[in-house]
Amino acid sequence: MIDAGSDLEVPRRGDDAGWRVLGTLLRAGVTFHSTCCDGPGWRPRTMAQVRERLAAAERTGVPVAEALTTVDVDEIGRGSGPRAALSGG
Repeated sequence: MIDAGSDLEVPRRGDDAGWRVLGTLLRAGVTFHSTCCDGPGWRPRTMAQVRERLAAAERTGVPVAEALTTVDVDEIGRGSGPRAALSGG
C-alpha cells in the first residue's frame, strides 16, 4: 500500500494511459501531498511527458522523481529543482 497523498486525482476506470502514468509516478516515489494551499505541484499527465522526463533523467543523472516533477523538461539537470519553471528560476 502506498500513501499517495490527499491531492491525488485518480484516473477514470477506462483510462489505461492515465493509470500507467500514475503507476510510474508512484513507483518512482512521487506523491500528491499538498505543500500548503497550492497542491502538490506539477505532475505529468501523459505517457509522452513521462517518457521525455525519464529520458532526461537518464541523460543527466537527475533522480527520476525529480525529473518527473519538473515542468520544463529543458530544466532537468540544470540544478534548478523541480519547481523552478513554476517560480521562474
